[in-house]
Amino acid sequence: MGMIRINNLRFHTFNGVLPEERRNGQQLAMDIAIKYPIETKVQHDDVHETINYAEVRAVIADFVTTHSYKLIESLANQLLNTLLVKFPTVDGINLKIRKYSVPMPGIFDNVEIEVEGAPDGK
Repeated sequence: MGMIRINNLRFHTFNGVLPEERRNGQQLAMDIAIKYPIETKVQHDDVHETINYAEVRAVIADFVTTHSYKLIESLANQLLNTLLVKFPTVDGINLKIRKYSVPMPGIFDNVEIEVEGAPDGK
């Protein structure tokens, strides 16, 4: 099974539980892995035979800049559902979202949420 990956997409968003997170916002990073049978579907060097990753990025950008959630788990679930509806020919999507400015004590790089799903019927 082929895989299309877009790694470390970054967006300034306004997600978080605390009022200052929702007011000031913070950077989120995302990795998306799209399961797609490249080996059998892409036969003629034609963008219409594959998943256009510029379109994937545009869907993600539109979603994360127009929606705000207290939990990045909610953001991940809703964004995954949106991607699965917009790209029904994929066999599955794995989405990771990293939040760097997490208001908790300790030394760490980020908190990461990972969700995975497939279009209905697959």
